[in-house]
Amino acid sequence: MSYPTALPVNEPPDKPEEACAVFGVYSPGEDVAKLTYFGLYALQHRGQESAGIATFNPDGVRLHKDMGLVARVFDEESLLQLPGNYAVGHTRYSTTGSSLIANAQPVVVPSRIGSIALAHNGNLVNAPDLKRTLEKDDYELISTTDSEMIAVAIAQELESGKDWLDAAKSAFNRCQGAYSLVIGTPEGLMGVRDPHGIRPLVIGTFGSDSQHYVLASETAGLDIIGADYLRDVEPGEMVWITEKGLASFHWSTKPEPKLCVFEMIYFSRPDSMVNQESLYSYRLRLGQQLAQESYVEADSVIPVPDSGVPAAIGFSHQSGITFEEGLIKNRYVGRTFIQPTQSMREAGIRMKLNPLKDVISGKRIIMVDDSIVRGTTSRKIVQALRDAGATEVHMRISSPPVTHPCFYGIDTDSQDQLIAATKSVDEIAAQIGVDSLAYLSWEGMLKATRENPDHFCSACFTGDYPIEIPDQVKQSKLLLEQNVSS
Repeated sequence: MSYPTALPVNEPPDKPEEACAVFGVYSPGEDVAKLTYFGLYALQHRGQESAGIATFNPDGVRLHKDMGLVARVFDEESLLQLPGNYAVGHTRYSTTGSSLIANAQPVVVPSRIGSIALAHNGNLVNAPDLKRTLEKDDYELISTTDSEMIAVAIAQELESGKDWLDAAKSAFNRCQGAYSLVIGTPEGLMGVRDPHGIRPLVIGTFGSDSQHYVLASETAGLDIIGADYLRDVEPGEMVWITEKGLASFHWSTKPEPKLCVFEMIYFSRPDSMVNQESLYSYRLRLGQQLAQESYVEADSVIPVPDSGVPAAIGFSHQSGITFEEGLIKNRYVGRTFIQPTQSMREAGIRMKLNPLKDVISGKRIIMVDDSIVRGTTSRKIVQALRDAGATEVHMRISSPPVTHPCFYGIDTDSQDQLIAATKSVDEIAAQIGVDSLAYLSWEGMLKATRENPDHFCSACFTGDYPIEIPDQVKQSKLLLEQNVSS
């Protein structure tokens, strides 16, 4: 799939960006830092701004974190400085808090009975209120992230004499929003999901010892180190891993599953497993459903690599139209601060994608992608296909129009920057320069999950937010609703 690839500094990415990956391993006697390194390496697509690992041993906690990709932040020498029996790891894409080293995770916070190392995927919607409460009680925050607030809230609850479990439960009940957490303490490792389970978290077992466990945002993080998938952490559940094994506590009395459906469509790796099948299989069905809903006569179906590939294959299978690779991706393009020349800027997308002229020339093309957010990249790809000789370009999107911003850990623009929030499908088609444009229906997207459709959050398509958004938070992104109401 097309994991978020940084563009030149003058051009924002044209995809939703995932917030973070979390990882934890409890495996005394193993090199837990190195295991965590490889786990984060497999989850790098979920965040490329910073990475960190904290390890625990009888002497305390050790931490190494920095800005950049996992392979840049760590080397053999730095990993040797992280001995321990269990570890917490994190890769970050900032949604709350700037892209600064102070905001890199894991967050390590001292407490009455030892240090807490916390890794967080998600976003709190009551962060402003929680921050005021903590600061009123003289707790000094050193970062600008909601993640640190969760760790400090646990430390605050410990001050009243509670043990780790009771303090954590009390702190979680003060947090509103989306959060999947891996938390290290001197006594063991916690894995936690919010009552809606908006962001994913899975449990694996490692090695021949059944008491060795792994926590990861996706099953791909288990596979890379040879861990076996055990189950998901359930919405509103906390698992507590110590020398006694794994214990489970349902700290929320009203769990209501609402997994982010964009995890299914785009964010998670296609080889990760959800509901007992790979996401590749789900994305094939999206393409098949898309072909049923929006067939058009053409000569070739091509994907926008890599995220459009499974849906394009599904579309081809269902429609009988030949699947071909028409766009070649440069998978080694990273973030560059060197400004391209004017002529290169005009070429735009070709730093990342280059059309195969002999595949495209003289043909009617159906181009399949997973989403359109702003439309800027889509327009450049369409123009590249025209320049390569395509006689027609029809675009098919394997998700509904993104009309609302996310408040639960995905970095999306304010609503007025989302092209589908301000333009009709025909207007979008005209702006990006295609002969026709069709999105997958909301009903078709949920039907393809083969699960209870009520168990998914699809607020970015509907505006139906499962967790109430405070007005002061809404105002930062829901600009169109404010304009209408005023």
